[in-house]
Amino acid sequence: MNTPEPRPRTSKFWLAVSGVLTLALLLGGAATMSLYEQMKAQLEHLQSQVATTPQVRYIAVLLDDQQLPALLVTLDPRSGLLELQRLNNMVEGREDTMQLWALSTGHPPRSLGVIQSKIRTAQLPTTESALKTATQLAVSVEIKGGVPETVGPRQPYLFKGWLVQRAI
Repeated sequence: MNTPEPRPRTSKFWLAVSGVLTLALLLGGAATMSLYEQMKAQLEHLQSQVATTPQVRYIAVLLDDQQLPALLVTLDPRSGLLELQRLNNMVEGREDTMQLWALSTGHPPRSLGVIQSKIRTAQLPTTESALKTATQLAVSVEIKGGVPETVGPRQPYLFKGWLVQRAI
């Protein structure tokens, strides 16, 4: 009868090393998956921030008669609002209204609206197409409530400045 040859035994040291390496491999895989999920969540968060951040497409700084900045006008086409920020301390009288005009070469001025608020920042609803042909913006002081666009400004422009379209 043949006796079977004894099988070589694996040393306990190598068994321990393989167990430790397997555990390290599992922990590394779990850490990689965790980092992937964290980066994915951060990317989604940043994308949502970019989507809600105003994207200024048009900007104008209107100057007074001394060529000092008086009004900053910006348009974010997604919101459909012109934002007007006063840069000086000019306040219209009780019976006066400030009216914003879009100026185009060879065309009559188009009213963009009456600046109702006497606070430092105001908003006027508008569309990007309303500014497409405009080269300058201007503000005139008109009677309370403003004047119809067909009449045009009755007073000289108080503030005036170039309208700049930001490259996309």
